[in-house]
Amino acid sequence: MGIQNTFKALSDPTRREIANLLKRGSMTAGEIGERFSMTGATISHHLSVLKAAGLISDEKKGKYIYYELNMSMIDELMGWALNFKGADPDEKSR
Repeated sequence: MGIQNTFKALSDPTRREIANLLKRGSMTAGEIGERFSMTGATISHHLSVLKAAGLISDEKKGKYIYYELNMSMIDELMGWALNFKGADPDEKSR
């Protein structure tokens, strides 16, 4: 996924809040939806945008689909931001 899709996905405050919720661990769409006053279809749309941008992944367990942050994409985004700032992303681990 391109960085443009990533930033577009994160430009929406609801999607940023969903990502913030998922940093605590995986959740079902229903659990995520309980935190917002919007329809399930709207939550599903936001999850689809985040997934298309590679920011979240999903896994079916039984009858539920669990969503979680794609930490490799978050790491890539952080590395890009550090590089943009002029810092060496590998330097932080030294």
